[in-house]
Amino acid sequence: MPWYLYLALKQLFPTGRRFPFFTFISIVGVSLGVALLVVVTSVMGGFGYEIRRMIVDTEGEIQIKSSGIISDYADILKKAQAVPGVVAATPTAMGAVMIEYHNKPSFPSMRGLDLMNVEKVVDLSKYVRDGSLDDLDDDSVILSSQLARSVGASVGSKIEVSSPLIIERIKNDEAFLPREVRVVGIIEIGHQQLDSNTLYCTLRLAQDLYGLGAGVHGINVRIKPGLNEDEVAARLNAALPYGIRAYSWMDSFSDFLWVLQLEKNMIFFLLLFIVIVAGFSVASSLLISVVRKTREIGLLAALGANSKQVAACFCFQGLIIGILGTALGLGIGFIALSFRNDFVAIVTKITQREEVLQRFYQFSQLPSHTLLSDIGLIVVSSIIISMIAGLLPAWRAAKLKPVEALRSE
Repeated sequence: MPWYLYLALKQLFPTGRRFPFFTFISIVGVSLGVALLVVVTSVMGGFGYEIRRMIVDTEGEIQIKSSGIISDYADILKKAQAVPGVVAATPTAMGAVMIEYHNKPSFPSMRGLDLMNVEKVVDLSKYVRDGSLDDLDDDSVILSSQLARSVGASVGSKIEVSSPLIIERIKNDEAFLPREVRVVGIIEIGHQQLDSNTLYCTLRLAQDLYGLGAGVHGINVRIKPGLNEDEVAARLNAALPYGIRAYSWMDSFSDFLWVLQLEKNMIFFLLLFIVIVAGFSVASSLLISVVRKTREIGLLAALGANSKQVAACFCFQGLIIGILGTALGLGIGFIALSFRNDFVAIVTKITQREEVLQRFYQFSQLPSHTLLSDIGLIVVSSIIISMIAGLLPAWRAAKLKPVEALRSE
């Protein structure tokens, strides 16, 4: 071990003495900044991860859409399934409907499912909390959990469903009665918006409600695991006729994902200033150390140490503080992440704002997904900032002349 590295360790952690206050403050400052960065980047990454999971589970990786109604969807299905990388495809119809139960109305979003192959693309069965997807037919529906609670319906209840098509029928002096259906299931995905405002029915029932005939609004596509969604979407677009295009889930939700990534980057940039402030604390502590140890530095120079070796002693102190602070911060951050939902539950319970948090937050629980790239960026940034913080004291120590340093009082 080089003597200047050994001396750096001894100055930070003297033998036979209590843990130095300046060392403690410097390491804690860096660790708190790192812990905040880990928590925030993981939570923001959790938003993106959960959104992707929900989109893929409920709509597939790719959606085939048209500016109007896709009339001959059977031909489109064959072309889509013949594209390399496509596992399965299923047609869908969607739109707003009105439901009424015991004179209590609600206006959820309807999703029509083709029961023959929907499970090959959209894995909805695992989200059904009450009832069964197998019981769904043309005279029944499945409600999202909070939608069912809001109208007071449960499995076995009979509700009335009508679509905006009733307005057109009334204009033409035609009779259009609401469709009475029974509830055969309650589904809970875990996303507040989907759980509070979604009705699932068969494709035929959705076509009847919207007067689509044999047409559909789109086709959801499942691809082989590990394949790039954009590449498969490009292959689909090459095979599809003009006017019908395939969009990956990232294209369909590109604006939202861009805003989410922008928020993550901005929060990372702002919280990085905490580590920078901790770096100034490290620099000030080491500068004080240089002033207090002026004679010792002069003695080192008199014994043959050159300026680079003296500077390296203080640079290594900044590096050691950065490494230890980063390691401690990672530990604190991951511990905080493991108790994040407990902390949120305590805060919402004290403030009695559970429903407000769910309504604006859109998730039942605080998501978390840690990327190795984010952790690597945090580790490298904090260590570099700490090492840079040691450059000024190192330069100050290297500039001391041995004779003047030894005469210092």
